[in-house]
Amino acid sequence: QVQLVEYGGGLVQAGGSLRLSCAASGRTFSSYAMGWFRQAPGKEREFVAGISWSGGNLYYANSVKGRFTISRDNAKNSVYLQMSSLKPEDTAVYYCAVKRGGGSYYDRDEYDYWGQGTQVTVSS
Repeated sequence: QVQLVEYGGGLVQAGGSLRLSCAASGRTFSSYAMGWFRQAPGKEREFVAGISWSGGNLYYANSVKGRFTISRDNAKNSVYLQMSSLKPEDTAVYYCAVKRGGGSYYDRDEYDYWGQGTQVTVSS
Protein backbone atom coordinates (compact mmCIF):
# COMPACT_ATOMS: atom_id res chain seq x y z
CA GLN A 1 0.00 0.00 0.00
CA VAL A 2 1.27 3.45 -0.91
CA GLN A 3 -0.20 6.68 0.38
CA LEU A 4 0.28 9.91 -1.54
CA VAL A 5 -0.23 13.48 -0.41
CA GLU A 6 -0.08 16.40 -2.82
CA TYR A 7 0.47 20.00 -1.82
CA GLY A 8 1.53 23.30 -3.31
CA GLY A 9 -1.62 24.19 -5.22
CA GLY A 10 -3.21 27.59 -5.08
CA LEU A 11 -4.35 30.65 -7.00
CA VAL A 12 -1.95 32.24 -9.48
CA GLN A 13 -2.24 34.75 -12.28
CA ALA A 14 -1.79 33.75 -15.88
CA GLY A 15 1.89 33.66 -16.75
CA GLY A 16 2.87 32.76 -13.21
CA SER A 17 4.44 29.65 -11.73
CA LEU A 18 3.66 27.03 -9.12
CA ARG A 19 5.49 24.00 -7.83
CA LEU A 20 3.47 20.98 -6.80
CA SER A 21 4.90 18.35 -4.49
CA CYS A 22 3.76 14.81 -3.81
CA ALA A 23 5.00 12.95 -0.75
CA ALA A 24 4.74 9.16 -0.73
CA SER A 25 4.79 6.68 2.09
CA GLY A 26 6.44 3.30 1.79
CA ARG A 27 9.94 2.00 1.40
CA THR A 28 9.51 0.97 -2.24
CA PHE A 29 8.80 4.42 -3.66
CA SER A 30 12.05 4.43 -5.60
CA SER A 31 10.93 1.30 -7.46
CA TYR A 32 7.84 2.93 -8.96
CA ALA A 33 7.16 5.15 -11.89
CA MET A 34 5.09 8.19 -11.05
CA GLY A 35 2.69 10.44 -12.87
CA TRP A 36 0.77 13.67 -12.56
CA PHE A 37 -2.78 13.97 -13.84
CA ARG A 38 -5.36 16.73 -13.70
CA GLN A 39 -9.10 17.00 -13.83
CA ALA A 40 -11.02 20.15 -14.66
CA PRO A 41 -14.73 20.50 -13.83
CA GLY A 42 -16.87 18.51 -16.22
CA LYS A 43 -13.86 16.88 -17.88
CA GLU A 44 -12.13 13.55 -17.63
CA ARG A 45 -8.91 13.12 -15.70
CA GLU A 46 -6.04 13.62 -18.12
CA PHE A 47 -2.35 12.82 -18.16
CA VAL A 48 0.04 15.70 -17.51
CA ALA A 49 3.50 14.24 -16.93
CA GLY A 50 5.24 10.99 -16.01
CA ILE A 51 8.65 9.96 -14.73
CA SER A 52 10.37 6.59 -14.55
CA TRP A 53 11.65 5.14 -11.28
CA SER A 54 15.16 6.44 -11.91
CA GLY A 55 14.07 9.79 -13.26
CA GLY A 56 15.82 9.01 -16.51
CA ASN A 57 12.69 8.93 -18.66
CA LEU A 58 10.22 11.79 -18.74
CA TYR A 59 6.87 12.05 -20.48
CA TYR A 60 4.63 15.07 -21.05
CA ALA A 61 1.26 15.88 -22.51
CA ASN A 62 1.58 18.10 -25.56
CA SER A 63 -0.44 20.80 -23.81
CA VAL A 64 2.22 21.28 -21.10
CA LYS A 65 5.42 20.42 -22.93
CA GLY A 66 7.97 23.19 -22.54
CA ARG A 67 6.08 24.75 -19.61
CA PHE A 68 5.96 21.99 -16.98
CA THR A 69 8.82 19.91 -15.58
CA ILE A 70 8.45 16.70 -13.61
CA SER A 71 11.19 15.53 -11.27
CA ARG A 72 11.67 13.26 -8.30
CA ASP A 73 13.84 12.83 -5.24
CA ASN A 74 13.85 9.19 -4.18
CA ALA A 75 15.73 9.99 -0.99
CA LYS A 76 12.78 12.15 0.05
CA ASN A 77 10.08 9.86 -1.38
CA SER A 78 8.81 12.80 -3.37
CA VAL A 79 7.86 13.79 -6.88
CA TYR A 80 7.44 17.34 -8.11
CA LEU A 81 5.74 19.25 -10.88
CA GLN A 82 7.18 22.65 -11.68
CA MET A 83 4.61 24.62 -13.65
CA SER A 84 5.52 27.81 -15.49
CA SER A 85 3.77 30.13 -17.95
CA LEU A 86 0.49 29.01 -16.50
CA LYS A 87 -2.71 29.53 -18.47
CA PRO A 88 -6.34 29.66 -17.34
CA GLU A 89 -6.88 26.33 -19.09
CA ASP A 90 -4.42 24.75 -16.65
CA THR A 91 -6.99 25.24 -13.89
CA ALA A 92 -7.82 21.82 -12.44
CA VAL A 93 -7.34 19.51 -9.50
CA TYR A 94 -3.91 17.95 -9.87
CA TYR A 95 -3.24 14.37 -8.74
CA CYS A 96 -0.08 12.36 -8.38
CA ALA A 97 -0.19 8.62 -8.89
CA VAL A 98 1.96 5.50 -8.68
CA LYS A 99 2.44 3.18 -11.64
CA ARG A 100 3.80 -0.20 -10.61
CA GLY A 101 3.48 -2.03 -13.90
CA GLY A 102 4.94 -1.62 -17.36
CA GLY A 103 1.97 -0.08 -19.13
CA SER A 104 1.65 3.28 -20.80
CA TYR A 105 2.43 6.38 -18.75
CA TYR A 106 -0.39 8.18 -20.58
CA ASP A 107 -3.16 5.78 -19.51
CA ARG A 108 -4.69 6.55 -16.12
CA ASP A 109 -5.86 2.93 -15.83
CA GLU A 110 -2.21 1.85 -15.53
CA TYR A 111 -1.83 3.70 -12.23
CA ASP A 112 -2.44 1.90 -8.96
CA TYR A 113 -2.47 4.50 -6.20
CA TRP A 114 -3.68 8.09 -6.21
CA GLY A 115 -3.44 11.08 -3.95
CA GLN A 116 -6.40 13.20 -2.94
CA GLY A 117 -5.48 16.05 -5.27
CA THR A 118 -4.59 19.70 -4.94
CA GLN A 119 -6.45 22.57 -6.59
CA VAL A 120 -4.66 24.84 -9.04
CA THR A 121 -6.52 27.91 -10.22
CA VAL A 122 -5.08 30.24 -12.85
CA SER A 123 -6.78 33.59 -13.22
CA SER A 124 -6.74 35.58 -16.45
